[in-house]
Amino acid sequence: MSDPRDELVDHLGAMRAFAISLTRNTAMADDLVQDTLVKAWTNIEKFEEGSNMRAWLFTILRNTYYSLRRKRRREVEDADGVLSEQLSQKPDHDGRLNMRDFNAAFEQLNDEQREALVLVGAGGFSYEEAAETCGVKVGTIKSRVNRGRARLAELMNLDEDEPMELTDTVTAGIVSQQSVA
Repeated sequence: MSDPRDELVDHLGAMRAFAISLTRNTAMADDLVQDTLVKAWTNIEKFEEGSNMRAWLFTILRNTYYSLRRKRRREVEDADGVLSEQLSQKPDHDGRLNMRDFNAAFEQLNDEQREALVLVGAGGFSYEEAAETCGVKVGTIKSRVNRGRARLAELMNLDEDEPMELTDTVTAGIVSQQSVA
């Protein structure tokens, strides 16, 4: 039998991408991934062998994020705008869908829609895995994904049958209308 700790490193990239989508700050995302790994490492005996390690890690990450968020509601953050000035943004790309427009539209979605789009669209989770990670029913995830995609299209002034030039695979996964099983 192999040690499940050996599998943790296989999921770092996906965990970081998910953390960035939640926090919208790379430094905070890195801290969130580190917190998640510490919790997973110290509670590895709670991981059921044969179950989905990625889903288990994403659940820990998500729960850690929302716990920190609830805690920080009582705190005043970035009152003078110093942190927001440090945020980085990918450079503009040629094509119909540039990253600045996408980021601005994506920011306007509610947390649940962003989370569902990242898990299902960019993370490659099935609806069932995303529902398990978020602790909701499959229909709820499907609804959040569909509403999120429709809202993105509306915010970006895109028609249903209008072709989009996509700048990267993550964005393509998020806005893709194809169903994930």
